Amino acid sequence: MTIDWKGHIASEPEVMFGKPVIKNTRIPVDLILEKLAAGDKMEDLLEAYPSLTKEDIVSCLLFAAETIKNEVVYSKAS
Repeated sequence: MTIDWKGHIASEPEVMFGKPVIKNTRIPVDLILEKLAAGDKMEDLLEAYPSLTKEDIVSCLLFAAETIKNEVVYSKAS
């Protein structure tokens, strides 16, 4: 299954000050990522947020991966 996160994630200035959210909701992507990092399972999130789908949650992960894919991190020379 291939998911295009762009079909699930939106960023509009009038919704949550432009934070990326799951489309047609006010659920921020960072909230879903934090909950997954804290150990919540996909099933927990689907129960807590009935408007979400599995594809929405996977889209949050894909969005995060693509967002940092081209980040350049500079380390200080020792």
